[in-house]
Amino acid sequence: MGITVEESVFGKYTDDRTVRLFTMKNANGMSISVSDLGAALVKVIVPDGKGNAADVVLGFDRAEEYMNNGSFFGVVIGPNANRIAGASFEIDGQTYQTDRNDGENNLHSHKEKGFHKRLWQAETSDGCVTFSLQEEDGALGFPGNKKVSVCYTLTEANELKIHYHGTSDRKTILNLTNHTYFNLEGHDSGSMEDHELWLNASHYTPVVAGAIPTGEIAQVAGTPMDFTRPKRVGQDIGKAFGQLELTGGYDHNWVIDGWDGSLRHFATVKAPESGRVMKAYTTLPGVQFYAGNCIDEQRGKGGAVYGPRMGFCLETQYFPDTIHHAGFPSCLFGEGKEYDSVTVYQFEY
Repeated sequence: MGITVEESVFGKYTDDRTVRLFTMKNANGMSISVSDLGAALVKVIVPDGKGNAADVVLGFDRAEEYMNNGSFFGVVIGPNANRIAGASFEIDGQTYQTDRNDGENNLHSHKEKGFHKRLWQAETSDGCVTFSLQEEDGALGFPGNKKVSVCYTLTEANELKIHYHGTSDRKTILNLTNHTYFNLEGHDSGSMEDHELWLNASHYTPVVAGAIPTGEIAQVAGTPMDFTRPKRVGQDIGKAFGQLELTGGYDHNWVIDGWDGSLRHFATVKAPESGRVMKAYTTLPGVQFYAGNCIDEQRGKGGAVYGPRMGFCLETQYFPDTIHHAGFPSCLFGEGKEYDSVTVYQFEY
């Protein structure tokens, strides 16, 4: 029969337009639900080895709650994910100013007007939902008339594929990511610090106060940042190490080994109780591993109480503040150079 898409009402947008939820299911008992509000990944339901299904992503039951989503649960971030130092940048000698919303810096483009708070256009086909958005030249401080799309696909191999695409008629920053928080025991199961993580990354980008990269690409060997051999997320997170103290735990960009633009396996996460495994792949050069250090206590799906370290993010991306570091891969696109990337999360149980 193949994977079909079911549509339902998810709530109302600020201007009273209907927000929709799209649900895809495969033959293995896995399903995903995505919304046109923020192109958000709202649910990922995965069985375990005993056939017990659980929703493994943090989020909310109603669209209206995603309008007050301070932790960015599940949403697509754009036009630029992560941070820009000084909230400004130059392209070809022209200076552009973005919103100062993280001290003196810019975080996730704009907390109220970024792509994560927008209502996207949706198109469906078998096993796929594509969200698209247009942004005018100068909006949020970024040059170029931009067109972006995000396609979610569910496969019978238990893969959640996210395909991003973007064009611009002027040179601009395009650096999209998905900000889903995973907990492979279930979104309502508490701390995820016992999850075991492996990263195909022998280097990371150290930061100064404000989580702005120094420009250095440093080795993880001999530090708590080393996940080249699988270890519990909580094993070293509280150690006296300057980088962890600056960000309250893991919230850094890791440099994916061997990056060449092809789809590469960069992470494996295992849950100790359920036995669920998530393998992650991307065509992008970096991943922000965020251990949910600053999740505010709040009510989530089904009345679950969320708090610090109850979910983790693997945000595939160009490096934070890459616009200011010539040694980092460039996130400048437009004028015929199209942005295109793929990230895959595959589940085993």
